[in-house]
Amino acid sequence: MDLLLAYLRAFLVGGIFCVIAQILIDRTKLTPARILVTYVVAGVVLGGMGIYKPIVDFAGAGATVPLTGFGYLIAKGVKEAVGEQGLLGALTGGLRASAGGIAAALVFGYLACLIAKGKPKHERVQSLIVYKKLWGNFLQEVPPRYLQFYYFFAKLLIGDSRGFGCHRKQA
Repeated sequence: MDLLLAYLRAFLVGGIFCVIAQILIDRTKLTPARILVTYVVAGVVLGGMGIYKPIVDFAGAGATVPLTGFGYLIAKGVKEAVGEQGLLGALTGGLRASAGGIAAALVFGYLACLIAKGKPKHERVQSLIVYKKLWGNFLQEVPPRYLQFYYFFAKLLIGDSRGFGCHRKQA
């Protein structure tokens, strides 16, 4: 019975976060990306103030799985690292606390792109052209051995998986 109640609390709290996001999408001009960033920042702020901890204790995965939980994890990691390392912990704590989740997201995202049939998007190609125009002068000053590194992350930022073993040609 306790397990069923834990599932119910997680479902309700996670559902409330989803309902709030859906209302923001439907009733405001905020883009989904801005709403996601707002959720992460809200998690950091509420976690830093100690307000999010009781929500996590009550809802478990219903509070830690959404993006607010990611923000809470970053704030918690920074708090612990500052206590151990001082000011340097403010720079390293959030990344150390969230490294497992970030690594899992990258690995599973790559595995998903290997399974899914990628299709080139005209908008993505246009975004890459705009990216090159905006950063062209900067990239001219970068040593040639680092250009592939910057190009790789530019393609990741615009969501273009071609050239990373993810794009499959249509038969």
